[in-house]
Amino acid sequence: MNFTAPSPHAGMGAVPVEDGVTFRVWAPHATRLWVIGDFNGWDGGNNPQLERDGDGSSDLWSVHVPGAKAGQEYQFQLDTGSEVVWRADPYARQMTSSVGNCVVYDPHSFDWGDNNFRMPDWDDVVIYELHVGTFSGDGQKRGSFDSAIGRLEHLRDLGVSVIQVMPPFEYAGDISWGYNPSHLFAVESGYGGPDAFKQFIRAAHEQRMAVIVDVVHNHIGPSDLDLWRFDGWHEGEGGGIYFYNDHRADTPWGATRPDYGRAEVRGFLRDSAMLWLEEFHCDGLRFDATNYIRSVTGGTWDDGAAIPDGADYLGWLTSEIRANQPWKLLIAEDLQDDLAVIASPDDGGLGFHAQWDAGFVHPVRKALTELSDEHRDMAAVVEAVVGEGRGPSGSRVIYTESHDEVANGKTRLPEAVAPGDADSWAAKKRAALGFVTVMCAPGLPMLFQGQEFLEDRWFDDSVALDWGKFDLHSGIVALHRDLIRLRRNTDGVSRGLRGAGIRPLRVDDEAKIIALHRWAEGGVHDDTVVVLNFATRSHHELAVGLPAPGHWKVRFNSDSPHYAPEFGGHDAFDVEADGPAMDGCDQSATLMLGPYSAVVLTRES
Repeated sequence: MNFTAPSPHAGMGAVPVEDGVTFRVWAPHATRLWVIGDFNGWDGGNNPQLERDGDGSSDLWSVHVPGAKAGQEYQFQLDTGSEVVWRADPYARQMTSSVGNCVVYDPHSFDWGDNNFRMPDWDDVVIYELHVGTFSGDGQKRGSFDSAIGRLEHLRDLGVSVIQVMPPFEYAGDISWGYNPSHLFAVESGYGGPDAFKQFIRAAHEQRMAVIVDVVHNHIGPSDLDLWRFDGWHEGEGGGIYFYNDHRADTPWGATRPDYGRAEVRGFLRDSAMLWLEEFHCDGLRFDATNYIRSVTGGTWDDGAAIPDGADYLGWLTSEIRANQPWKLLIAEDLQDDLAVIASPDDGGLGFHAQWDAGFVHPVRKALTELSDEHRDMAAVVEAVVGEGRGPSGSRVIYTESHDEVANGKTRLPEAVAPGDADSWAAKKRAALGFVTVMCAPGLPMLFQGQEFLEDRWFDDSVALDWGKFDLHSGIVALHRDLIRLRRNTDGVSRGLRGAGIRPLRVDDEAKIIALHRWAEGGVHDDTVVVLNFATRSHHELAVGLPAPGHWKVRFNSDSPHYAPEFGGHDAFDVEADGPAMDGCDQSATLMLGPYSAVVLTRES
């Protein structure tokens, strides 16, 4: 074979070109470097040897191998000066397994068809978080992207507009949440690999749903990690060129925090992020634990804990994405309620569009799971819902269940309400009330897989969702569907739920009643009033202030027996706002409200 080293072709990793494949890798401390694979029969005596790029002083090594092609397996071999080691390609686009061989992948081989889908407007975002391995698996095998495609019609019918995929990158072992990625450019082989992920995204787009992917840049691995001391160099106990080699390396998941101050590492992480947005057509990114990118401790910004390089890296990356693809949603899981996360990098911020709102989920879940009504704190719920001081409405991702909220010693909301009796009246009632609170608050609402059919088992990456509950709790599924339809204003009658306007009309901590006015611009089919009852007492004549006179139509009543036969069926009728002034409004009307229930009304005239 006639090799050309260094290669005249651009690109990192394995890059197929017309007559072969170019291989390029960053290894500043290697003394010699080879690529070995199917293309030369893994022949140790005839291995293509890489040379340093340019005039031989570059830290990048490359070689062009004629005749090599997509689908062939390969590995790098490095002479560190003290030993010869085998290494997976850091830019490997496909792996046989986390400890297996790299596979040459042709990024141009996939047919996207007429993929002209665009991310919905922020006020139309309803997120469904799913874990590929458990979302569509069964008792015999874990889920894959192929089996997940078979469930997309369910998500479409449910009404979600954005699917958030937990990290699908090649990880150690067969079962994982995905937050231990070994290879940042390769899709988990057990899920089907890169083309399977593209097929899933294409199918979701065909169903008019966006896909955002969860990326992990706060640490890598820590196991099955060929990046560790990649070219032999390291300082002390450090991990070498890709990682900090001092106290900044330490994370709760291992001493593998990337070195954000090193240009090559920043470029490596950046290239991985851009891969999903550009080649895979993802509609946004959710960044895991950004607080651990900008701080060693994840919550301390002084005393040497802050990592300025990490904050600078995030602002640098989000600036590029926002400049070139402003319609793609960038979400941070920072959980500090820090407005710097959503501030512009020009103002010293991190540049994200939105962040998970810890100030919402904890007070709302606490109110729903208290054993006694008297302990439910309505002021805390309203503060959580309004979100004052935590950024604009579109900058808050709000939820009662997420992968973190239903695992690691925590449990699903119905089970938390009634341990051992998640199918009970109380569990159904308060879980439904929680979802109403999410869907009727300003923010980007999110639900976690199975929440819509009362999945009660805590999240376990080895146990598939119990889809039998979908039929068992079909009424609860309908409740979620109806609420999402209202939230997205699908019928053009509830524009206020997509708006930023919110005013608490009543916060009654004794009766445990909350009434909220929601609006976008105000007016007919815009002004919306949400009345929530966080107590077991029902109300047959509850006078509530309404922000405008005229006819108000009930659009949703969570106490309807349509959703569960054991619900009370307290009828909530359309009303005329012609009663006396009340709740800061010039008029009022009288409603019926069931226990642990909510009624949503919109202005009809």
